[in-house]
Amino acid sequence: MALLIATPGLAETQPMPRIPAPSIIRATPALWEIRDADTTIYLFGSFHAVDRHTVWMDNQVRKAFDEADELVLETVPPSDAAEVKRIGAQASADRSAFMNGVRTAMSQARASGLTARDGTDAVLRRLADARGKRVRGLEDFGTQLKALSSIPAAVAPAHRAAPPRPVTVASLFDSWRSGRDTAFAEVVTSLKDQSPLVYDALIAQPNARWGQWISDRLQQPGVVFVAVGSGHLAGKDSVQSWLAARGITATRVS
Repeated sequence: MALLIATPGLAETQPMPRIPAPSIIRATPALWEIRDADTTIYLFGSFHAVDRHTVWMDNQVRKAFDEADELVLETVPPSDAAEVKRIGAQASADRSAFMNGVRTAMSQARASGLTARDGTDAVLRRLADARGKRVRGLEDFGTQLKALSSIPAAVAPAHRAAPPRPVTVASLFDSWRSGRDTAFAEVVTSLKDQSPLVYDALIAQPNARWGQWISDRLQQPGVVFVAVGSGHLAGKDSVQSWLAARGITATRVS
């Protein structure tokens, strides 16, 4: 959602059409494995809002999660809803154009039947809590919200040969369900071309921090399931690319 808002020409997307109660759709989202002699890290491409008809916690994803001792998300919101609301209000008090755009995109997603409660992060956290797995975040919740709220709305360049091809929430969701990074790569590439500063803050810097976290975590034995937004696993500056540049291989398993 944030990628759509950050990229000029892609924010003015239509809400996903509400699909009449479909039969169950079995998704095959992307999953990578990073392994050394005594450590396994599964890197999962998440989608933060999902509908109730999509089954994704299955097959390789289920197997990897069951094997893991620990769940690591981008960030872990406080369990207290009032505290989440307080931190959110404090972080985005300036009502930045970027954060307002994120709210708009989330409203469109909800209108199409996608909810954060059914999103991968929320489902994974509930399962981990129920099974007594350790849950932690790559970044502090308040710090991440504050960083997002400080990102300005991207400004399209004055001269552009052609407008970018529209990428919608629907196309991103379809891309995620099929395990393809095509739509995510298009959005990430467009953002980098049009708004380098926003791209650096939203994509390149977090990917480098998270890649470093994975590199450091490989020094400890165990099995970890790491879930980050699928946009961070696409494009030339993806987390996997950061790792590869340092001799660490991420192997696609799903």
